[in-house]
Amino acid sequence: MIIAVPKEIKTEEYRVGLTPAGAAELSTAGHEVLVQNDAGIGSGFSDDQYRQMGAEIVPRDELFRRAELVVKVKEPLPQEFELFREGQTLFTYLHLAPNPQLTRFLMARRLTALAYETLELNGALPLLAPMSEVAGRMAPLVAGWCLQRHRGGTGFLPTGAAGVRPAKAVILGGGTVGSHAARVAAGIGMDTIVLNRSMDRLRRIDELTDGRVRSGILTGEAIRSEIRDADLIIGAVLTTGGRTPLLLTGEMLGEMKKGAVIVDVSVDQGGCAATTRPTTHNAPTYIVNDIVHYAVANMPGAFPHTSTMALTNATLPYIMQLAARGIDSAIDEVPALATSVNVRDGRLIHPALAAMFTFT
Repeated sequence: MIIAVPKEIKTEEYRVGLTPAGAAELSTAGHEVLVQNDAGIGSGFSDDQYRQMGAEIVPRDELFRRAELVVKVKEPLPQEFELFREGQTLFTYLHLAPNPQLTRFLMARRLTALAYETLELNGALPLLAPMSEVAGRMAPLVAGWCLQRHRGGTGFLPTGAAGVRPAKAVILGGGTVGSHAARVAAGIGMDTIVLNRSMDRLRRIDELTDGRVRSGILTGEAIRSEIRDADLIIGAVLTTGGRTPLLLTGEMLGEMKKGAVIVDVSVDQGGCAATTRPTTHNAPTYIVNDIVHYAVANMPGAFPHTSTMALTNATLPYIMQLAARGIDSAIDEVPALATSVNVRDGRLIHPALAAMFTFT
């Protein structure tokens, strides 16, 4: 199979869909690996490293023209749409729920679109997990950066100081993002509480943090109560394939402290705050009602070497399956890959998307 790895064009996105080591595995298995020139530079991988591992370095247009399976990190942007041709397969983070334009394009072009974030295995999301881990660990750190007074924050040092209380962090959601955010926030001394609907997850977080993190059931009243004196809120909720539930209303923002910070990690799926809109690493924040919002839609892209390595570790076994079996057979024979199918033959396949979008 011809597997193509293009250079990402999203603002400040330095990750790449495959490491040189991953290219070597595919090349050794007899597949043709095409890598766009300079695709790995941002992650610390040179064209020569890819060549040494058996990949062919080609210009963008040639790469898309020859590709059978396109392996990316982020969803295609409108300026990339015309590079794709009917019959190709795309494997990437799609996040279609808040993106009807891309959804319509994938259907009209009759691409087979597989999403990392909906691939399920034994009830888990193994391709979302590595980037969720990175984003979760980043969230308290970027929140601390936003808390500086000259950036609009409350001016509370996250760790506190002798005789002075630390910042209070409220984490909405106890999954991969929330649990890693809780560990980092508590680890640097923040007064940390996690709200989640599953008691099993809360018990697990309690074990991981040796009881240093408080917990509560995620309800509207609990959110309203806890955010009133919070210095930072981390949005870490997820609906697989669908839009993130709105947990923070505009009215709630009016009840929060001036200078509080919202880091909405769930922005890729629409965000959990009514005031969330996607931002970029070069302009990461904005202020609404005196609340600082950080809503970068590709947070792990700030640490591309670590993120690319972690992502390839997770995706490569599935790329190998797609290449070895062929796309149709792999989808039919590998249950986990079947769950990643969002669009196929011009139709919406994932049930959450099919229920959400009315167009066909």
